[in-house]
Amino acid sequence: MTNQSSPQIPSSAWKRPIGLGWDQPYTVRYASNIDDGPWHGMPLGGFGAGCIGRSSRGDFNLWHIDGGEHVFQNFPACQFSVFESNGASSQAYALFTQAPDDGSLKSWQWYPASNGTQETGTYHALYPRSWFVYENVFQAELTCEQFSPIWANNYQETSYPVAVFAWQAHNPTNAPITLSIMLSWQNMVGWFTNALKSPNVRVRDDGSPVYEYQPRVGESQENYNYLDESPQHIGCFFGRVGMTEPLQEGEGSWCIATLKHPQVEVFHHTRWNPVGTGEEVWQSFAADGSLPNYIDTTAAVENEQLGGAIAVRFTLQPGETLEIPFVLSWDFPVTEFAAGINYYRRYTDFFDKTGDHAWAIATLALEQYKTWQQQIESWQEPILNREDLPDWFKMALFNELYDLTSGGTLWSAATPSDPIGQFAVLECLDYRWYESLDVRLYGSFGLLQLFPELEKSVMRAFARAIPQGDDTPRVIGYYYTIGAESPLAVRKAVGATPHDLGAPNEHVWEKTNYTSYQDCNLWKDLGCDFVLQVYRDYLLTGAEDVQFLADCWDAIVETLDYVKKFDLDGDGIPENSGAPDQTFDDWRLQGVSAYCGGLWLAALEAAIAISDILLQNHQVLESKDLVLSQKSTYETWLTKSLPIYQEKLWNGKYYRLDSESGSDVVMADQLCGQFYANLLELPEIVPSDRAISALQTVYDACFLKFYNGQFGAANGVRPDGSPENPKATHPLEVWTGINFGLAAFLVQMGMKDEGLRLTQAVVEQIYNNGLQFRTPEAITAAGTFRASTYLRAMAIWAVYLVISH
Repeated sequence: MTNQSSPQIPSSAWKRPIGLGWDQPYTVRYASNIDDGPWHGMPLGGFGAGCIGRSSRGDFNLWHIDGGEHVFQNFPACQFSVFESNGASSQAYALFTQAPDDGSLKSWQWYPASNGTQETGTYHALYPRSWFVYENVFQAELTCEQFSPIWANNYQETSYPVAVFAWQAHNPTNAPITLSIMLSWQNMVGWFTNALKSPNVRVRDDGSPVYEYQPRVGESQENYNYLDESPQHIGCFFGRVGMTEPLQEGEGSWCIATLKHPQVEVFHHTRWNPVGTGEEVWQSFAADGSLPNYIDTTAAVENEQLGGAIAVRFTLQPGETLEIPFVLSWDFPVTEFAAGINYYRRYTDFFDKTGDHAWAIATLALEQYKTWQQQIESWQEPILNREDLPDWFKMALFNELYDLTSGGTLWSAATPSDPIGQFAVLECLDYRWYESLDVRLYGSFGLLQLFPELEKSVMRAFARAIPQGDDTPRVIGYYYTIGAESPLAVRKAVGATPHDLGAPNEHVWEKTNYTSYQDCNLWKDLGCDFVLQVYRDYLLTGAEDVQFLADCWDAIVETLDYVKKFDLDGDGIPENSGAPDQTFDDWRLQGVSAYCGGLWLAALEAAIAISDILLQNHQVLESKDLVLSQKSTYETWLTKSLPIYQEKLWNGKYYRLDSESGSDVVMADQLCGQFYANLLELPEIVPSDRAISALQTVYDACFLKFYNGQFGAANGVRPDGSPENPKATHPLEVWTGINFGLAAFLVQMGMKDEGLRLTQAVVEQIYNNGLQFRTPEAITAAGTFRASTYLRAMAIWAVYLVISH
């Protein structure tokens, strides 16, 4: 607790009046997909530790405490409240702008929302920090800064299950003001785990596999609360009687805590009913800012709920400022996938695995939060101070990293084979499988630049998976959506690069290729995506980790051989089959395609470059001659392929969608392979004048002529901007991450203004229309979205990378 001036909120933070709704927020395109509505705020919690989201109206409403699972619900008792008195009059408000719709907490007063004529404050967000600035209600100036200890190249605190709330109170009047800040919470131990231990997997109407998740919300029997104290700290600990050995998923503890200080009084109530009227805490708090200091550690019986609360009361003299820190921590060490498949979370490497360390985590945070703030500022300042980057870009650059916290993130404890643990982020909440390789080709640029060791751990998991096979037969969901009979396909062919690292209901990192929407064993981009990401991760993390290349080499060889089998006509380039067999998995490509063919050429160049590095460092090789032979093969394939790509696809202005469909569609992402070749300083796969011509055509047709550039670039339209098929899905969607990838390519080719204009169009659609902190894969001109909380959108870090280099 310190006396200091008001907090500096960066000008580039996203902001929204507290409690102000949206007139026409985007709505979901397909009813079976998740649409929680626009009330999303920046998430709190370390990577893989579970996280909580708090919206701009003040409610804690996102609960990703169980790894990979999604609960969106407001529990009104989990809230801050403020009491204020100037001696003559007093007021007290719970800081959520809407009374609970379940009829609970009827005795509480709720903070007034901003409206068209008066703002009651402003919410600001610049991940991993956010701020509530309260205005025009209290006489005191009140700000609450919220954050978790996340900063680049930090592999310890970034994993912690903790949120800090640094309150700052200033008295601008000429009379004393008494304030009290209360944090109340509900004991939720045992809630966040699936009651269905082996849920059935079914095919959803959009063709995606899905399973039922039934959290144990409200099952609080045997939960108890008690007051915890040390000479410096005081708080309420939330536990459960009789936790098992070994610990199960959902078992553990919560804690709310604050600092003791000579200038403040701290009050508490350890056992009140959070689904009743709330009078037990509100009566005294609204009267004078106190709590009855009631202690009762009796465990809850069936159908009973438990709340706890702490309050800090203090008086500010005219002109005085005081900072009051609160901390929320949780300790749920186990993530369970299929029944009995358990992993400990990364933070347990620093706090043990017993589930009763929430108090220890909270007190550590109270001691270190100032240092954490400084670490975050030191990481962000060089970017925020850059005058060549507009504020809207800095805002989106940091805020899109929210997905590393709330994307169902997993980060496991260290093992001898994975010395900083294994890491994974979901493709999205609707497509609930991890690290989809075609998506992370774009979406992993943030992880790569900020947490390179986590990035490499993901690629090592793919390398381990490539030689594995799984003959389980499956129905393919795409055919279900078009009313056709589905062929049966094996789950994972030996040598095929898997699409993903598995799903939270099976065994992530071990049972790969979870999605069955398409037969991903037939995809033509995945093997190339793997090779390119391996070489990228080596090159852009200092070009020193030769062992990483050696670890991945056998998988590179095996998967390139596998993809080459699809070169049925022997021209050197694998053909697309006419089924959607690449990342645009509703879009049929036939023959040699610009997208997959370009990735193939770039991947061959990357494999040749990798082989040269391994040959120069042959001590890491088992057989130098074998690598020489493999390199020679790739050179032969490449020499044959390069002219074929030009002959079959170049039309004088841009590269055709493919060689056999006859389509004249301009594909926005036609030269992703060229972007990667340039990025990795490999030889061009197409002449640069043709690349610029194609990019100019894309910019004109897909962006400027598609609704006058209002939404971003559509995936594929005709040269005049019209649709080839008005009923098509993927071609007429604007994919956020593809747009950011395209923008990076524009910047790379000297078209920075165009790249930033395209980026800005997409950023404004997301952040002006209620899609913040749940950025979807796709938006449409009809104001709909598909697949929220999507991994690919972190491709905005590719734009930053090329601007910076």
